[in-house]
Amino acid sequence: MGVELIDDIKNDIVQMPLSDKMRALLNIAHKVQKGGKYVLTEDVQAAKENGATDRDIHDTVLIAAAFCMFNRYVDGLGTWTLPDNESFMPMGVNMAHNGYVRKEITTT
Repeated sequence: MGVELIDDIKNDIVQMPLSDKMRALLNIAHKVQKGGKYVLTEDVQAAKENGATDRDIHDTVLIAAAFCMFNRYVDGLGTWTLPDNESFMPMGVNMAHNGYVRKEITTT
């Protein structure tokens, strides 16, 4: 699976080869995107029945809510995005190896 996984999940999650646990967590994330009160007790129970822990559910809600806020923030500022998912790959590799810290530039 490569960067196309992101678009595949957004376009047709029903057909994606995901675990039942991941599918249940993505269902919760999708509901958080609409609003926190859309997440029902049944959604949480379904996630737990498919192997999700309380921490998995907590992290799913936290990440989905944070990204909703981040997206509204950047949209409100009128920012732009890179044209395709592949453009993000070098940045992702750098972040995976170096984290969010920029390397100090030295001049000699």
